[in-house]
Amino acid sequence: MQRRISQEQKTNILQAFQLADKTSKGYLDKHDLKVAFVYLFGYKPSSYEVQELMNKSNDDTSSGMTIDTFLRIASTKTLAQDPDDHIRQVFQAFDMECRGFITLDNAKRVFSQVAPFVSAKNVENVFREIDGDGDGRVSYKDFEFMMKYAVSDDL
Repeated sequence: MQRRISQEQKTNILQAFQLADKTSKGYLDKHDLKVAFVYLFGYKPSSYEVQELMNKSNDDTSSGMTIDTFLRIASTKTLAQDPDDHIRQVFQAFDMECRGFITLDNAKRVFSQVAPFVSAKNVENVFREIDGDGDGRVSYKDFEFMMKYAVSDDL
């Protein structure tokens, strides 16, 4: 039995394409593809991965990847994902120095780039909730728990 993506997942994929294709040219170049991946999967793909995806696209346009091809590739990747992979990738995006924990400065920096509409005060409040021992660091274990089970009205 072949699995299919949900309508919500399809909508997210199409939105990622539209957000990344800021000039409405109808295709994604390499940079746009990276932006779409960050939006969809929470991580920036390597240059090698982007090139491999572009090579797989088989689109007639030498300029980039069409929406149909992006939908096919992103759908396949979505179905193949381990739910915990997404959590690990998001954690790694916050842990910019690869230290194994997230600081308040890391969180503020990421939110200012990805979600500038979220106030610094809200980021601080949520960070304090997650940082249970108050040491100024959020471990992967705490981050994973928050991503799986916590609900916050602060964001």
